[in-house]
Amino acid sequence: MASASYHISNLLEKMTSSDKDFRFMATNDLMTELQKDSIKLDDDSERKVVRMILKLLEDKNGEVQNLAVKCLGPLVSKVKEYQVETIVDTLCTNMLSDKEQLRDISSIGLKTVIGELPPASSGSALAASVCKKITGRLTSAIAKQEDVSVQLEALDIMADMLCRQGGLLVNFHPSILSCLLPQLTSPRLAVRKRTIMALGHLVMSCGNLVFIDLIEHLLTELGRNDNMSTTRTYIQCTAAISRQAGHRIGEYLEKIIPLVVKFCNVDDDELREYCIQAFESFVRRCPKEVYPHVPTVISICLRYLTYDPNYNFDDEDEDDNAMDAEQNDEDYQGSDDEYSDDDDMSWKVRRAAAKCLDAVVSTRHEMLPEFYRSVSPALVCRFKEREENVKADVFHAYLSLLKQTRPAQSWLADPDAMEQGETPLTMLQSQVPMIVKALHKQLKEKSVKTRQCCFNMLTELVNVLPGALTQHIPVLIPGIIFSLNDKSSSSNLKIDALACLHVIMVTHPAHAFHAHVPALVPPVVACVGDPFYKITSEALLVTQQLVKASDSFDPSPYINDLFTCTIKRLKAADIDQEVKERAISCMGQIICNLGDRLPTELPGTLLIFLERLKNEITRLTTVKALTLIAGSPLKIDLRPVLPDAVPILASFLRKNQRALKLCTLAALDILLRNYSSAVTPVMVDAVLAELPPLISESDMHVSQMALSFLSTLAVTHPSSLGQLSSGNILQQLIALVRSPLLQGGALAAMLDFYQALVATETPGLGYMDLLRMLTGPVYSQSAALPHKQAYCSIAKCVAALTRACPTEGPAKVICSHSIRLLALLSLGEVGHHVDLSSQPELKTVILDAFSSSSEEVKSAASYALGSIAVGNLPEYLPFVLQEISSSKRQYLLLHSLKEIISSASVSGLKPYVESVWSLLLKHCECQEEGTRNVVAECLGKLTLIDPETLLPRLKGYLLSGSSYARSSVVTAVKFTISDQPQPIDPLLKNCIGDFLKTLEDPDLNVRRVALVTFNSAAHNKPSLIRELLDSVLPQLYNETKVRKELIREVEMGPFKHTVDDGLDLRKAAFECMYTLLDSCLDRIDIFTFLNHVEDGLKDHYDIKMLTFLMLARLSSLCPSAVLQRLDRLVEPLRATCTTKVKANSVKQEFEKQDELKRSAMRAVVALLTIPEAEKSPLMSEFQSQISSNQELAAIFDSIQRDSSSANMESMDTS
Repeated sequence: MASASYHISNLLEKMTSSDKDFRFMATNDLMTELQKDSIKLDDDSERKVVRMILKLLEDKNGEVQNLAVKCLGPLVSKVKEYQVETIVDTLCTNMLSDKEQLRDISSIGLKTVIGELPPASSGSALAASVCKKITGRLTSAIAKQEDVSVQLEALDIMADMLCRQGGLLVNFHPSILSCLLPQLTSPRLAVRKRTIMALGHLVMSCGNLVFIDLIEHLLTELGRNDNMSTTRTYIQCTAAISRQAGHRIGEYLEKIIPLVVKFCNVDDDELREYCIQAFESFVRRCPKEVYPHVPTVISICLRYLTYDPNYNFDDEDEDDNAMDAEQNDEDYQGSDDEYSDDDDMSWKVRRAAAKCLDAVVSTRHEMLPEFYRSVSPALVCRFKEREENVKADVFHAYLSLLKQTRPAQSWLADPDAMEQGETPLTMLQSQVPMIVKALHKQLKEKSVKTRQCCFNMLTELVNVLPGALTQHIPVLIPGIIFSLNDKSSSSNLKIDALACLHVIMVTHPAHAFHAHVPALVPPVVACVGDPFYKITSEALLVTQQLVKASDSFDPSPYINDLFTCTIKRLKAADIDQEVKERAISCMGQIICNLGDRLPTELPGTLLIFLERLKNEITRLTTVKALTLIAGSPLKIDLRPVLPDAVPILASFLRKNQRALKLCTLAALDILLRNYSSAVTPVMVDAVLAELPPLISESDMHVSQMALSFLSTLAVTHPSSLGQLSSGNILQQLIALVRSPLLQGGALAAMLDFYQALVATETPGLGYMDLLRMLTGPVYSQSAALPHKQAYCSIAKCVAALTRACPTEGPAKVICSHSIRLLALLSLGEVGHHVDLSSQPELKTVILDAFSSSSEEVKSAASYALGSIAVGNLPEYLPFVLQEISSSKRQYLLLHSLKEIISSASVSGLKPYVESVWSLLLKHCECQEEGTRNVVAECLGKLTLIDPETLLPRLKGYLLSGSSYARSSVVTAVKFTISDQPQPIDPLLKNCIGDFLKTLEDPDLNVRRVALVTFNSAAHNKPSLIRELLDSVLPQLYNETKVRKELIREVEMGPFKHTVDDGLDLRKAAFECMYTLLDSCLDRIDIFTFLNHVEDGLKDHYDIKMLTFLMLARLSSLCPSAVLQRLDRLVEPLRATCTTKVKANSVKQEFEKQDELKRSAMRAVVALLTIPEAEKSPLMSEFQSQISSNQELAAIFDSIQRDSSSANMESMDTS
């Protein structure tokens, strides 16, 4: 400590030296000392250091001054508060000095100090006191000063401080405002501009009264409209406020917009530009309030998009001679003396109009059809704009339009949506010829920027409408080739041109290109040889597409060129990774499609592939290329490389890279199929040795690929399977069968393998051997299987074996519980495919099992009965129906019926539909909810068989007097909706509205079921309900309200317990709201939606959890709307985070509260991703509350870490 202060006093002494170098070095050393964390200064040293640094700010030498200013940063955080105040005082005084250099350095110093202060959310007292001190001095400097440069510096610092620490200055906001407003009329435009910036930062954090004062002032001044110059400033100021605090200005738009519209008609280009910029900020920042004015804004923009008083477009000859236009330009100017092109500001108006249209198009998704009617043709006409900057913005606006058209495809591609005639996509389709005609001229322009815009446009167009350019390819290809051959093209332009060509080739039929191949090959080959790696890499993709399309033309003239340019890149070792990979893929394609025409080059090329296979960086791409070649119809001769390649591939199976394992298994599979004669048993053994670890439940997809490889092996090399009986592979297989995770593709692959295996008739692996292995553990009784799913999987395998060997039917003895379970499931699986009616005792055995004590055996028996019936409907279905009518075990028998309806063929069931239907209706009023649900599922699935007659019948039962019957019918509709297109869809669309009318049913349960059905429709087939939202949403929102009359008190001994019967209903309603965010966001009024989300934030635990999730989704989907409501959303979040659980509560209560806090914090973190969220006073207050509470701060940090790592991962996977 002593040595540090000694060292510093030494430095201070040197700083007084007359030699500027000494002063400079000493200041530099002081800076280093101050940056150390360990440094501690006593009061005396602090005072000396501060005094010295302030003195050096007035040093004669500029470099010493600059260093002294830099020292202020670390110094502020090291010295005590009163010293900081001394620094600030001195700096403020110096800022008003007459010496310009001192003023400049002091204002830099003040900015440095403000930058170093802890942020407002940390709640530090130092920041508050310093800011208050500076504010007083600055406001007087801004108000009084005659010297403009002081004013400018002061305004700059004020803006900086309001931006960083605005929240701390709430008490000063009125005085700051009254000091800033007069500056808007300053004679100096620079002063006005900085004042506007300061006001922009002020409105982010100021209280409501200050904000109202400011807006009232602007409205009054705009209404008075004293002179043009100040009016421009006020319009600019309004736009700036809207950009910074759009969520607050919304309620004043009704008054502001008519004024702005009025000023658009004044003949003043600058004013027009500012007015249109103001519109742009309203459109982006106040989506709801600006809605009624959007048509006005669009019409103004369309009018000024073509506003070019200084230029005459001769539309008649425009198409014939585009070159004459430039001559016209010069003649025209010559004749118009009073208006020269240098003074022409009209391009700024056009640019503002293009940008404003861009904003409208990007934010008003629901108006797409309207945009294609009015905006799209207008933009396309302006592709000929003569001012390059404006042209780029016109293109950008059109790109935004195309991008808006793309994400909606999920519902536009619905078969029903297509019936509505003009969808945006069909309208775009009809405008393609007009777009191509406009772009065709631009593709030959000199300007590189213009051509780049054209390529981006074409790429986006093809992404939105694949195949749209088929007719126009002859017009476009010359333009693309022009840019590839043009010497003046920048490398970025070439990359864009190649990328555009690639996308067009991928999305259009090959025959459209074959006339152009002779023209395309030379420039593309030249680009493959380009020294810049990015161009090479794009060109290789295009080459690969050309080769892929070579079936539609005669490739012989080009083979040599294509092969030579690719092999050169393939051989090079010292090139970019991406080029290496694409050269490998491209060469793989060449060999796959044209290998038979390259007999001499082939062996050498395959050896290069072998080399690339050994290299860790290129091995994955090479495996994919080999897979392609091995699958080629040309039967390329791979025998020379197989002995080396297969062992290398086998070794990849133990690498810790999932993609590599999957690709390798696919490659080995196809090699076995197409080259089985060349694959020796030794090679197969090498692969088999690597397989056991891959067959496990930890990665089902890899297991599936390994199983399909084994199935192929059983066909091509049955002799190699002999060693399976002793090896590990079978043990792994049996373990996998018992895994509860086995399902879907992996299960299907497993069944295929068992069938292939038993067909090889390998000794030791016959039908009975395999059956013993599968069922052994169940019979040995040593341990019950951990999971019910395992019984189903084993049963499926047993059935697969039995189907493969129909002669060996197993004799079964049913004894213990687990054996009985397995036997019943196996009977079901076998009966599904094999007619078992020859076994007369089956029915009694199964009906006996219905009275077993074990639930699992009962459900297995009902499944078995249903499955066996599928194998022989005429024999078993009447039996099941008769049992249902007579017996007491309806629930189980109905499950059997459900199995029959789900699995049997439609034609087989048709004759029985009527009898099944009438039976089901008898049971749809059953008291037992479980039974009703099964009945509803049966009704729904039965309706799919004959929708024309059965759907109207279902609709008829909505009028039933029994609420149970109504709920069954509405649930039945849920089972008719699936995410695949079905014949019932158009019928369902016409009457789903009637089913949803049950949302007004007096019975709670019916309303809940209606919500569940609605949710299912919104999730799986939004097109069914999109048109009904206007009538359904008010009822949906109605169900989110807490109803006092449904809450009752139940006495449990000495305790009273409240039960809320409406909770399930509210939960269902909020779940529907969550689903609608994904599928129908553009049809929802987001502000009404947010009102109900806000109520949900104060509701029961389950509903809070749902609304927190919704908030997080909304923050990313419509940030500007959430921002407008932020203050109302923060309060309930804060309440959740600060709730304390009573000390004597049970453990579950603590866990619940903890989970709620974490969820609420997730919502907070999501809200903070909206750029202006933390500027809200309430939000920053809440943030400082979080950081001061240890528990909350810990939760907050861990969630932020999780979300940032999740973002990183999503970037990796993309």
